[in-house]
Amino acid sequence: MEGSVRGSANYVPLTPLSFLERAAIVFGERTSLVYGSTTYTWKETHQRCHRLASSLVDLGISKLDVVAVLAMNIPAMYELHFGVPMTGGVLCTLNTRHDSAMVSILLKHSEAKIIFVDHQLLKIAQGALDLMSQDNSKLPILILISESGEHSFPDYLEYETLLRSANPNFDVRWPIDECDPITLNYTSGTTSRPKGVIYSHRGAFLNSISTLLFGDITTMPVFLWTVPMFHCNGWCLTWGVAAQGGINICLRNFTGKDVFDRIALHKVTHMGGAPTVLSMIANTPTDDRKPLPGCVAILTGAAPPPPQILFEMEQLGFRVVHAYGLTETYGPGTVCTWKPEWDALPTEERSKLKARQGLNHIGMEEVDIKDSKTMKSVPADGKTMGEVMFRGNVVMNGYFKDLNATMESFAGGWFRSGDLGVKQADGYIQLKDRSKDIIISGGENISTIEVESALFSHPAVLEAAVVGRPDDHWGETPCAFVKLKEGVHVQPEEIIQFCRAKLPHYMAPRSVIFENLPKTSTGKTQKFVLREKAKAMGSLFRKGGSKL
Repeated sequence: MEGSVRGSANYVPLTPLSFLERAAIVFGERTSLVYGSTTYTWKETHQRCHRLASSLVDLGISKLDVVAVLAMNIPAMYELHFGVPMTGGVLCTLNTRHDSAMVSILLKHSEAKIIFVDHQLLKIAQGALDLMSQDNSKLPILILISESGEHSFPDYLEYETLLRSANPNFDVRWPIDECDPITLNYTSGTTSRPKGVIYSHRGAFLNSISTLLFGDITTMPVFLWTVPMFHCNGWCLTWGVAAQGGINICLRNFTGKDVFDRIALHKVTHMGGAPTVLSMIANTPTDDRKPLPGCVAILTGAAPPPPQILFEMEQLGFRVVHAYGLTETYGPGTVCTWKPEWDALPTEERSKLKARQGLNHIGMEEVDIKDSKTMKSVPADGKTMGEVMFRGNVVMNGYFKDLNATMESFAGGWFRSGDLGVKQADGYIQLKDRSKDIIISGGENISTIEVESALFSHPAVLEAAVVGRPDDHWGETPCAFVKLKEGVHVQPEEIIQFCRAKLPHYMAPRSVIFENLPKTSTGKTQKFVLREKAKAMGSLFRKGGSKL
Protein backbone atom coordinates (compact mmCIF):
# COMPACT_ATOMS: atom_id res chain seq x y z
CA MET A 1 0.00 0.00 0.00
CA GLU A 2 1.30 3.46 -0.87
CA GLY A 3 3.12 5.04 2.05
CA SER A 4 3.92 1.73 3.73
CA VAL A 5 7.59 1.03 4.48
CA ARG A 6 9.51 -1.59 6.39
CA GLY A 7 12.69 -0.69 8.20
CA SER A 8 14.49 -0.71 11.52
CA ALA A 9 11.89 1.63 13.03
CA ASN A 10 9.01 -0.81 12.60
CA TYR A 11 10.58 -4.23 12.12
CA VAL A 12 12.94 -6.21 14.34
CA PRO A 13 13.37 -9.98 13.94
CA LEU A 14 11.50 -11.80 16.71
CA THR A 15 13.70 -13.60 19.25
CA PRO A 16 13.18 -14.66 22.89
CA LEU A 17 16.65 -13.26 23.64
CA SER A 18 14.90 -9.89 23.93
CA PHE A 19 13.05 -11.19 26.99
CA LEU A 20 16.28 -11.34 29.01
CA GLU A 21 17.42 -7.87 27.92
CA ARG A 22 14.12 -6.41 29.10
CA ALA A 23 14.10 -8.46 32.32
CA ALA A 24 17.50 -7.04 33.29
CA ILE A 25 16.08 -3.50 33.00
CA VAL A 26 12.55 -3.95 34.38
CA PHE A 27 13.21 -6.64 37.00
CA GLY A 28 16.98 -6.19 37.51
CA GLU A 29 17.04 -6.35 41.31
CA ARG A 30 14.38 -9.04 41.61
CA THR A 31 15.25 -12.70 42.08
CA SER A 32 15.60 -14.61 38.82
CA LEU A 33 16.70 -18.04 39.94
CA VAL A 34 16.91 -20.13 43.10
CA TYR A 35 18.81 -23.40 43.37
CA GLY A 36 19.29 -24.64 46.91
CA SER A 37 21.25 -21.87 48.65
CA THR A 38 22.21 -20.22 45.33
CA THR A 39 20.22 -17.17 44.32
CA TYR A 40 20.61 -14.76 41.39
CA THR A 41 18.85 -11.56 40.34
CA TRP A 42 17.80 -10.81 36.76
CA LYS A 43 20.69 -8.36 36.49
CA GLU A 44 23.11 -11.10 37.55
CA THR A 45 21.54 -13.67 35.22
CA HIS A 46 21.84 -11.17 32.37
CA GLN A 47 25.54 -10.64 33.12
CA ARG A 48 26.21 -14.36 33.49
CA CYS A 49 24.58 -15.11 30.11
CA HIS A 50 26.65 -12.38 28.47
CA ARG A 51 29.81 -13.81 30.04
CA LEU A 52 28.84 -17.25 28.81
CA ALA A 53 28.34 -15.97 25.26
CA SER A 54 31.67 -14.17 25.36
CA SER A 55 33.42 -17.37 26.50
CA LEU A 56 31.83 -19.37 23.69
CA VAL A 57 32.98 -16.90 21.06
CA ASP A 58 36.50 -17.05 22.50
CA LEU A 59 36.31 -20.84 22.08
CA GLY A 60 35.43 -20.41 18.40
CA ILE A 61 31.64 -20.62 18.36
CA SER A 62 30.06 -18.67 15.51
CA LYS A 63 26.76 -18.53 13.61
CA LEU A 64 24.96 -21.90 13.26
CA ASP A 65 27.57 -23.81 15.28
CA VAL A 66 25.92 -26.37 17.56
CA VAL A 67 26.60 -26.33 21.30
CA ALA A 68 25.29 -29.36 23.21
CA VAL A 69 24.43 -29.69 26.89
CA LEU A 70 23.82 -32.75 29.03
CA ALA A 71 22.49 -31.45 32.34
CA MET A 72 19.65 -31.55 34.82
CA ASN A 73 17.49 -28.52 35.75
CA ILE A 74 20.37 -26.50 37.20
CA PRO A 75 21.30 -22.80 36.76
CA ALA A 76 23.79 -23.45 33.94
CA MET A 77 21.12 -25.27 31.95
CA TYR A 78 18.88 -22.21 32.19
CA GLU A 79 21.67 -19.78 31.28
CA LEU A 80 22.70 -21.80 28.22
CA HIS A 81 19.25 -21.14 26.70
CA PHE A 82 20.27 -17.50 26.36
CA GLY A 83 24.07 -17.62 26.21
CA VAL A 84 24.35 -19.97 23.22
CA PRO A 85 21.85 -18.19 20.92
CA MET A 86 23.49 -14.85 21.82
CA THR A 87 26.52 -16.01 19.80
CA GLY A 88 24.43 -16.96 16.76
CA GLY A 89 25.00 -20.58 17.74
CA VAL A 90 22.38 -23.32 18.12
CA LEU A 91 21.71 -24.96 21.48
CA CYS A 92 21.19 -28.74 21.53
CA THR A 93 19.79 -30.04 24.82
CA LEU A 94 20.32 -33.77 25.27
CA ASN A 95 18.05 -36.17 27.16
CA THR A 96 19.64 -36.87 30.54
CA ARG A 97 18.60 -40.53 30.40
CA HIS A 98 20.51 -41.30 27.23
CA ASP A 99 23.40 -43.71 27.57
CA SER A 100 26.88 -43.11 26.19
CA ALA A 101 26.12 -44.86 22.90
CA MET A 102 23.13 -42.61 22.16
CA VAL A 103 24.92 -39.45 23.25
CA SER A 104 27.79 -40.31 20.87
CA ILE A 105 25.32 -40.79 18.00
CA LEU A 106 23.67 -37.42 18.68
CA LEU A 107 26.95 -35.57 19.07
CA LYS A 108 28.11 -36.92 15.72
CA HIS A 109 24.80 -36.17 14.01
CA SER A 110 24.58 -32.63 15.41
CA GLU A 111 28.29 -31.95 14.81
CA ALA A 112 28.40 -30.20 18.18
CA LYS A 113 31.62 -28.26 18.72
CA ILE A 114 31.21 -28.01 22.49
CA ILE A 115 29.33 -30.07 25.06
CA PHE A 116 28.56 -28.76 28.55
CA VAL A 117 28.22 -31.61 31.03
CA ASP A 118 26.63 -31.76 34.47
CA HIS A 119 29.25 -33.29 36.79
CA GLN A 120 26.81 -36.06 37.78
CA LEU A 121 26.55 -37.10 34.13
CA LEU A 122 30.28 -36.92 33.36
CA LYS A 123 30.76 -40.70 33.00
CA ILE A 124 28.07 -40.84 30.31
CA ALA A 125 29.73 -38.02 28.38
CA GLN A 126 33.18 -39.54 28.78
CA GLY A 127 31.86 -42.84 27.45
CA ALA A 128 30.35 -41.04 24.47
CA LEU A 129 33.62 -39.31 23.62
CA ASP A 130 35.49 -42.61 23.94
CA LEU A 131 33.12 -44.19 21.42
CA MET A 132 33.55 -41.25 19.05
CA SER A 133 37.34 -41.47 19.25
CA GLN A 134 37.21 -45.11 18.17
CA ASP A 135 35.92 -44.15 14.72
CA ASN A 136 38.08 -41.01 14.52
CA SER A 137 35.12 -38.62 14.83
CA LYS A 138 35.96 -35.03 15.65
CA LEU A 139 35.43 -34.60 19.38
CA PRO A 140 33.64 -31.63 20.90
CA ILE A 141 35.28 -29.64 23.67
CA LEU A 142 33.91 -30.86 27.02
CA ILE A 143 33.14 -28.18 29.59
CA LEU A 144 32.28 -29.44 33.04
CA ILE A 145 29.49 -27.93 35.14
CA SER A 146 30.55 -28.64 38.72
CA GLU A 147 28.19 -28.09 41.63
CA SER A 148 30.48 -25.84 43.63
CA GLY A 149 32.37 -24.23 40.78
CA GLU A 150 35.57 -25.83 42.05
CA HIS A 151 38.03 -27.15 39.50
CA SER A 152 37.99 -30.79 40.59
CA PHE A 153 38.74 -32.21 37.12
CA PRO A 154 41.91 -30.61 35.72
CA ASP A 155 41.50 -32.32 32.36
CA TYR A 156 38.42 -30.21 31.53
CA LEU A 157 37.45 -26.58 31.32
CA GLU A 158 35.03 -25.63 34.08
CA TYR A 159 31.83 -23.59 33.67
CA GLU A 160 32.18 -21.10 36.53
CA THR A 161 35.87 -20.58 35.79
CA LEU A 162 34.97 -19.62 32.21
CA LEU A 163 32.34 -17.15 33.37
CA ARG A 164 34.60 -15.45 35.92
CA SER A 165 37.18 -14.53 33.30
CA ALA A 166 34.74 -13.49 30.55
CA ASN A 167 33.35 -10.16 29.35
CA PRO A 168 30.00 -9.24 31.01
CA ASN A 169 29.31 -6.66 28.26
CA PHE A 170 29.23 -9.01 25.30
CA ASP A 171 27.71 -7.55 22.15
CA VAL A 172 24.81 -9.89 21.38
CA ARG A 173 24.73 -11.28 17.84
CA TRP A 174 21.05 -10.75 17.13
CA PRO A 175 19.48 -12.87 14.39
CA ILE A 176 19.26 -11.15 11.02
CA ASP A 177 16.48 -13.51 9.98
CA GLU A 178 13.97 -14.46 12.69
CA CYS A 179 13.65 -17.88 11.05
CA ASP A 180 17.29 -18.64 11.87
CA PRO A 181 17.72 -21.72 14.11
CA ILE A 182 17.85 -21.17 17.86
CA THR A 183 17.82 -24.76 19.16
CA LEU A 184 18.05 -28.36 17.99
CA ASN A 185 15.85 -30.85 19.86
CA TYR A 186 16.05 -34.60 19.32
CA THR A 187 12.72 -36.40 19.58
CA SER A 188 12.14 -38.69 22.57
CA GLY A 189 11.81 -41.69 20.26
CA THR A 190 15.39 -41.29 19.07
CA THR A 191 16.97 -44.42 17.58
CA SER A 192 20.13 -45.00 15.59
CA ARG A 193 18.52 -42.73 12.99
CA PRO A 194 18.16 -39.46 14.93
CA LYS A 195 15.43 -36.94 14.21
CA GLY A 196 16.69 -33.52 15.18
CA VAL A 197 13.93 -30.91 15.28
CA ILE A 198 15.00 -27.39 14.34
CA TYR A 199 13.42 -24.48 16.26
CA SER A 200 13.64 -20.89 15.02
CA HIS A 201 13.95 -17.63 16.97
CA ARG A 202 10.51 -16.66 15.65
CA GLY A 203 8.82 -19.91 16.67
CA ALA A 204 10.44 -19.87 20.11
CA PHE A 205 9.28 -16.28 20.66
CA LEU A 206 5.70 -16.99 19.60
CA ASN A 207 5.32 -20.23 21.53
CA SER A 208 6.79 -18.64 24.66
CA ILE A 209 4.18 -15.89 24.50
CA SER A 210 1.41 -18.37 23.70
CA THR A 211 2.30 -20.61 26.66
CA LEU A 212 2.35 -17.62 29.00
CA LEU A 213 -1.11 -16.63 27.79
CA PHE A 214 -2.91 -19.98 27.94
CA GLY A 215 -1.12 -20.89 31.18
CA ASP A 216 -2.22 -17.58 32.71
CA ILE A 217 1.39 -16.96 33.75
CA THR A 218 1.18 -13.34 34.80
CA THR A 219 3.92 -10.87 35.83
CA MET A 220 6.50 -12.14 38.33
CA PRO A 221 5.35 -15.77 38.67
CA VAL A 222 7.24 -18.29 40.81
CA PHE A 223 7.86 -21.22 38.48
CA LEU A 224 8.92 -24.62 39.85
CA TRP A 225 10.99 -26.52 37.30
CA THR A 226 9.49 -30.01 37.30
CA VAL A 227 9.53 -30.08 33.47
CA PRO A 228 12.94 -31.14 32.11
CA MET A 229 14.52 -28.08 30.48
CA PHE A 230 15.94 -30.37 27.79
CA HIS A 231 12.42 -31.35 26.69
CA CYS A 232 11.23 -28.87 24.04
CA ASN A 233 13.34 -26.28 25.90
CA GLY A 234 11.07 -26.62 28.90
CA TRP A 235 7.98 -26.11 26.71
CA CYS A 236 9.58 -22.75 25.77
CA LEU A 237 9.21 -21.51 29.36
CA THR A 238 12.97 -21.27 29.83
CA TRP A 239 12.50 -18.07 27.84
CA GLY A 240 8.92 -17.37 28.91
CA VAL A 241 9.69 -16.96 32.62
CA ALA A 242 12.21 -14.25 31.69
CA ALA A 243 9.55 -12.42 29.69
CA GLN A 244 7.48 -12.08 32.87
CA GLY A 245 10.37 -11.45 35.27
CA GLY A 246 9.54 -14.57 37.25
CA ILE A 247 11.54 -16.66 39.67
CA ASN A 248 12.92 -19.97 38.41
CA ILE A 249 13.00 -22.57 41.20
CA CYS A 250 15.47 -25.15 39.89
CA LEU A 251 15.34 -28.78 40.97
CA ARG A 252 17.89 -31.44 40.07
CA ASN A 253 15.63 -34.33 41.13
CA PHE A 254 12.38 -34.39 43.05
CA THR A 255 9.80 -36.46 44.86
CA GLY A 256 6.23 -35.59 45.79
CA LYS A 257 7.51 -34.38 49.17
CA ASP A 258 10.07 -32.14 47.45
CA VAL A 259 7.31 -30.58 45.35
CA PHE A 260 5.12 -29.78 48.36
CA ASP A 261 8.14 -28.48 50.32
CA ARG A 262 9.23 -26.12 47.51
CA ILE A 263 5.70 -24.88 46.90
CA ALA A 264 5.35 -23.99 50.58
CA LEU A 265 8.85 -22.50 50.92
CA HIS A 266 8.88 -20.36 47.77
CA LYS A 267 5.13 -19.74 47.39
CA VAL A 268 5.16 -21.34 43.95
CA THR A 269 2.44 -20.11 41.57
CA HIS A 270 3.11 -22.21 38.47
CA MET A 271 4.73 -25.48 37.49
CA GLY A 272 4.42 -28.16 34.85
CA GLY A 273 4.79 -31.85 34.26
CA ALA A 274 3.67 -34.96 32.45
CA PRO A 275 0.69 -36.88 33.89
CA THR A 276 3.19 -39.10 35.75
CA VAL A 277 4.27 -36.03 37.73
CA LEU A 278 0.63 -35.29 38.53
CA SER A 279 0.17 -38.91 39.64
CA MET A 280 3.24 -38.67 41.87
CA ILE A 281 1.88 -35.50 43.50
CA ALA A 282 -1.63 -36.93 43.91
CA ASN A 283 -0.24 -40.06 45.57
CA THR A 284 2.19 -38.31 47.91
CA PRO A 285 1.65 -39.69 51.44
CA THR A 286 -0.46 -37.40 53.60
CA ASP A 287 2.38 -36.84 56.09
CA ASP A 288 4.61 -35.52 53.28
CA ARG A 289 2.10 -32.97 52.04
CA LYS A 290 1.93 -29.31 53.01
CA PRO A 291 -0.97 -26.90 52.50
CA LEU A 292 -0.71 -24.90 49.28
CA PRO A 293 -0.06 -21.18 49.94
CA GLY A 294 -2.48 -20.41 47.12
CA CYS A 295 -3.82 -21.90 43.93
CA VAL A 296 -0.97 -23.48 41.97
CA ALA A 297 -1.46 -23.70 38.22
CA ILE A 298 0.13 -26.82 36.77
CA LEU A 299 0.55 -27.27 33.03
CA THR A 300 0.37 -30.86 31.91
CA GLY A 301 1.03 -32.55 28.60
CA ALA A 302 3.39 -35.08 26.96
CA ALA A 303 0.73 -37.82 27.36
CA PRO A 304 -3.07 -37.79 27.74
CA PRO A 305 -3.90 -37.31 31.45
CA PRO A 306 -6.39 -39.78 32.97
CA PRO A 307 -9.56 -38.00 34.20
CA GLN A 308 -9.13 -39.61 37.63
CA ILE A 309 -5.73 -37.94 38.12
CA LEU A 310 -7.16 -34.57 37.04
CA PHE A 311 -9.92 -34.96 39.62
CA GLU A 312 -7.44 -35.82 42.39
CA MET A 313 -5.24 -32.81 41.57
CA GLU A 314 -8.26 -30.53 41.68
CA GLN A 315 -9.15 -31.92 45.11
CA LEU A 316 -5.64 -31.01 46.34
CA GLY A 317 -6.09 -27.40 45.21
CA PHE A 318 -4.13 -27.41 41.95
CA ARG A 319 -5.55 -25.84 38.81
CA VAL A 320 -4.61 -28.09 35.90
CA VAL A 321 -4.09 -26.59 32.44
CA HIS A 322 -4.06 -29.36 29.85
CA ALA A 323 -1.96 -28.75 26.74
CA TYR A 324 -0.95 -31.08 23.92
CA GLY A 325 1.75 -31.05 21.30
CA LEU A 326 4.94 -32.66 20.09
CA THR A 327 8.61 -31.80 19.87
CA GLU A 328 7.82 -30.67 16.32
CA THR A 329 5.36 -28.04 17.64
CA TYR A 330 7.76 -26.53 20.22
CA GLY A 331 5.93 -28.50 22.89
CA PRO A 332 2.38 -27.14 23.43
CA GLY A 333 0.35 -26.85 20.22
CA THR A 334 -3.18 -27.00 21.62
CA VAL A 335 -4.83 -26.24 24.94
CA CYS A 336 -8.09 -27.46 26.46
CA THR A 337 -9.38 -23.94 27.07
CA TRP A 338 -11.70 -24.07 30.05
CA LYS A 339 -15.13 -22.46 29.81
CA PRO A 340 -16.80 -20.99 32.94
CA GLU A 341 -20.10 -22.75 32.28
CA TRP A 342 -18.36 -26.09 32.77
CA ASP A 343 -17.72 -25.28 36.44
CA ALA A 344 -21.30 -26.23 37.30
CA LEU A 345 -21.00 -29.73 35.82
CA PRO A 346 -20.57 -32.85 37.98
CA THR A 347 -16.96 -33.60 38.95
CA GLU A 348 -16.59 -36.68 36.74
CA GLU A 349 -17.89 -34.84 33.69
CA ARG A 350 -15.57 -31.88 34.34
CA SER A 351 -12.58 -34.22 34.53
CA LYS A 352 -13.52 -35.88 31.24
CA LEU A 353 -13.83 -32.49 29.53
CA LYS A 354 -10.44 -31.36 30.85
CA ALA A 355 -8.82 -34.60 29.63
CA ARG A 356 -9.47 -33.55 26.03
CA GLN A 357 -6.67 -31.95 24.02
CA GLY A 358 -8.79 -28.94 23.01
CA LEU A 359 -7.98 -26.54 20.20
CA ASN A 360 -5.00 -24.67 18.83
CA HIS A 361 -3.58 -22.00 21.12
CA ILE A 362 -3.15 -18.43 19.90
CA GLY A 363 0.28 -19.04 18.34
CA MET A 364 -0.81 -22.05 16.27
CA GLU A 365 -2.82 -21.19 13.16
CA GLU A 366 -4.86 -24.37 12.97
CA VAL A 367 -5.26 -27.92 14.25
CA ASP A 368 -7.53 -30.47 12.62
CA ILE A 369 -8.35 -34.17 12.48
CA LYS A 370 -8.01 -35.36 8.89
CA ASP A 371 -8.13 -38.52 6.85
CA SER A 372 -4.43 -39.07 6.22
CA LYS A 373 -5.04 -40.19 2.62
CA THR A 374 -7.74 -37.83 1.35
CA MET A 375 -6.76 -34.90 3.65
CA LYS A 376 -10.46 -34.28 4.27
CA SER A 377 -11.53 -33.23 7.78
CA VAL A 378 -13.37 -35.93 9.71
CA PRO A 379 -16.90 -35.15 10.95
CA ALA A 380 -17.22 -33.62 14.43
CA ASP A 381 -19.06 -36.65 15.78
CA GLY A 382 -16.63 -37.76 18.50
CA LYS A 383 -16.32 -41.16 16.79
CA THR A 384 -14.62 -40.91 13.41
CA MET A 385 -10.88 -41.22 13.86
CA GLY A 386 -8.27 -39.43 11.79
CA GLU A 387 -4.76 -38.05 12.10
CA VAL A 388 -4.06 -34.94 14.16
CA MET A 389 -2.50 -32.29 11.91
CA PHE A 390 -1.09 -28.83 12.60
CA ARG A 391 -0.44 -25.71 10.55
CA GLY A 392 1.12 -22.51 11.79
CA ASN A 393 4.09 -20.44 12.92
CA VAL A 394 5.01 -22.72 15.80
CA VAL A 395 5.65 -25.80 13.69
CA MET A 396 9.33 -26.74 13.38
CA ASN A 397 11.61 -25.57 10.58
CA GLY A 398 12.25 -29.21 9.75
CA TYR A 399 14.39 -32.24 10.64
CA PHE A 400 18.13 -31.59 10.70
CA LYS A 401 19.93 -33.26 7.77
CA ASP A 402 16.77 -35.10 6.72
CA LEU A 403 14.88 -33.24 4.01
CA ASN A 404 12.97 -36.38 2.98
CA ALA A 405 11.56 -36.85 6.48
CA THR A 406 10.68 -33.16 6.62
CA MET A 407 8.80 -33.22 3.32
CA GLU A 408 7.02 -36.43 4.31
CA SER A 409 5.81 -34.91 7.58
CA PHE A 410 4.68 -31.73 5.75
CA ALA A 411 2.91 -33.56 2.90
CA GLY A 412 -0.36 -31.86 1.98
CA GLY A 413 0.62 -28.55 3.55
CA TRP A 414 0.10 -29.71 7.13
CA PHE A 415 2.38 -31.22 9.78
CA ARG A 416 1.30 -34.83 10.25
CA SER A 417 1.62 -35.77 13.92
CA GLY A 418 1.10 -39.52 13.68
CA ASP A 419 -1.42 -39.22 16.52
CA LEU A 420 -4.96 -40.46 16.04
CA GLY A 421 -7.93 -38.59 17.42
CA VAL A 422 -11.55 -37.55 17.05
CA LYS A 423 -13.27 -34.17 16.87
CA GLN A 424 -16.08 -33.49 19.31
CA ALA A 425 -19.24 -31.54 18.46
CA ASP A 426 -17.76 -28.36 19.97
CA GLY A 427 -14.64 -28.67 17.79
CA TYR A 428 -12.34 -29.77 20.62
CA ILE A 429 -10.07 -32.64 19.63
CA GLN A 430 -9.44 -35.73 21.72
CA LEU A 431 -6.57 -38.14 21.25
CA LYS A 432 -7.33 -41.81 20.87
CA ASP A 433 -3.84 -43.16 20.31
CA ARG A 434 -0.59 -42.99 18.47
CA SER A 435 -1.09 -44.71 15.12
CA LYS A 436 1.44 -47.35 16.20
CA ASP A 437 -0.33 -47.91 19.55
CA ILE A 438 -3.89 -48.50 18.37
CA ILE A 439 -5.02 -52.10 19.00
CA ILE A 440 -6.98 -53.81 16.24
CA SER A 441 -8.88 -56.74 17.73
CA GLY A 442 -11.25 -58.71 15.53
CA GLY A 443 -11.46 -55.76 13.16
CA GLU A 444 -12.35 -53.30 15.95
CA ASN A 445 -10.08 -50.35 16.75
CA ILE A 446 -9.33 -50.12 20.47
CA SER A 447 -7.98 -46.88 21.93
CA THR A 448 -5.40 -47.72 24.58
CA ILE A 449 -5.99 -44.26 26.07
CA GLU A 450 -9.63 -45.14 26.81
CA VAL A 451 -8.68 -48.45 28.40
CA GLU A 452 -5.98 -46.76 30.48
CA SER A 453 -8.49 -44.17 31.71
CA ALA A 454 -10.71 -46.99 32.98
CA LEU A 455 -7.75 -48.62 34.71
CA PHE A 456 -6.74 -45.37 36.42
CA SER A 457 -10.20 -45.09 37.97
CA HIS A 458 -9.58 -48.28 39.96
CA PRO A 459 -8.63 -47.26 43.53
CA ALA A 460 -5.66 -49.65 43.63
CA VAL A 461 -4.01 -48.50 40.40
CA LEU A 462 -1.12 -46.02 40.51
CA GLU A 463 0.05 -46.29 36.89
CA ALA A 464 -1.18 -48.20 33.85
CA ALA A 465 -0.29 -48.77 30.23
CA VAL A 466 -2.04 -50.91 27.63
CA VAL A 467 -0.56 -52.55 24.54
CA GLY A 468 -1.65 -55.20 22.10
CA ARG A 469 -0.87 -58.83 22.85
CA PRO A 470 -0.84 -61.34 19.98
CA ASP A 471 -3.95 -63.49 19.68
CA ASP A 472 -4.33 -66.31 17.16
CA HIS A 473 -8.06 -65.68 16.80
CA TRP A 474 -8.57 -61.92 17.29
CA GLY A 475 -5.21 -60.76 15.92
CA GLU A 476 -4.43 -58.99 19.18
CA THR A 477 -6.15 -58.21 22.47
CA PRO A 478 -5.52 -55.55 25.15
CA CYS A 479 -2.81 -56.38 27.66
CA ALA A 480 -2.52 -54.09 30.72
CA PHE A 481 0.70 -53.41 32.58
CA VAL A 482 -0.17 -52.00 35.98
CA LYS A 483 1.74 -50.54 38.91
CA LEU A 484 -0.29 -50.76 42.11
CA LYS A 485 -0.33 -48.22 44.91
CA GLU A 486 1.97 -49.04 47.81
CA GLY A 487 0.58 -51.60 50.23
CA VAL A 488 -2.36 -52.54 48.00
CA HIS A 489 -2.95 -56.05 46.65
CA VAL A 490 -5.52 -57.13 44.07
CA GLN A 491 -5.80 -60.00 41.63
CA PRO A 492 -5.59 -59.55 37.82
CA GLU A 493 -9.12 -60.92 37.41
CA GLU A 494 -10.49 -58.17 39.67
CA ILE A 495 -8.90 -55.52 37.41
CA ILE A 496 -10.30 -57.22 34.30
CA GLN A 497 -13.83 -57.39 35.72
CA PHE A 498 -13.62 -53.76 36.84
CA CYS A 499 -12.79 -52.69 33.28
CA ARG A 500 -15.52 -54.86 31.79
CA ALA A 501 -18.04 -52.99 33.92
CA LYS A 502 -16.86 -49.67 32.45
CA LEU A 503 -16.01 -50.56 28.85
CA PRO A 504 -17.40 -52.59 25.97
CA HIS A 505 -16.39 -56.22 26.54
CA TYR A 506 -13.95 -56.33 23.62
CA MET A 507 -12.05 -53.28 24.95
CA ALA A 508 -11.37 -54.65 28.44
CA PRO A 509 -7.89 -56.11 29.06
CA ARG A 510 -7.66 -59.87 28.61
CA SER A 511 -4.45 -60.04 30.66
CA VAL A 512 -2.97 -57.91 33.45
CA ILE A 513 0.67 -57.83 34.54
CA PHE A 514 1.75 -56.08 37.74
CA GLU A 515 5.15 -54.37 37.47
CA ASN A 516 6.90 -50.99 37.32
CA LEU A 517 6.46 -49.24 33.98
CA PRO A 518 9.50 -48.24 31.90
CA LYS A 519 9.59 -44.45 31.39
CA THR A 520 11.39 -41.84 29.39
CA SER A 521 12.81 -38.88 31.33
CA THR A 522 9.86 -36.80 30.12
CA GLY A 523 7.43 -39.12 31.86
CA LYS A 524 6.17 -41.04 28.84
CA THR A 525 5.73 -44.78 29.18
CA GLN A 526 8.02 -46.68 26.83
CA LYS A 527 5.31 -48.71 25.13
CA PHE A 528 7.72 -50.25 22.67
CA VAL A 529 9.33 -52.05 25.64
CA LEU A 530 5.92 -53.27 26.81
CA ARG A 531 4.93 -54.34 23.30
CA GLU A 532 8.01 -56.55 23.14
CA LYS A 533 7.12 -58.08 26.51
CA ALA A 534 3.54 -58.74 25.38
CA LYS A 535 4.79 -60.23 22.13
CA ALA A 536 7.13 -62.56 24.02
CA MET A 537 4.19 -63.73 26.17
CA GLY A 538 2.49 -65.12 23.07
CA SER A 539 -1.19 -65.73 22.35
CA LEU A 540 -3.59 -65.96 25.30
CA PHE A 541 -5.65 -69.15 25.77
CA ARG A 542 -8.17 -70.45 28.25
CA LYS A 543 -7.60 -73.84 29.80
CA GLY A 544 -8.23 -76.47 27.17
CA GLY A 545 -7.08 -74.17 24.39
CA SER A 546 -10.18 -72.03 23.84
CA LYS A 547 -9.75 -68.30 23.49
CA LEU A 548 -10.83 -65.89 26.20
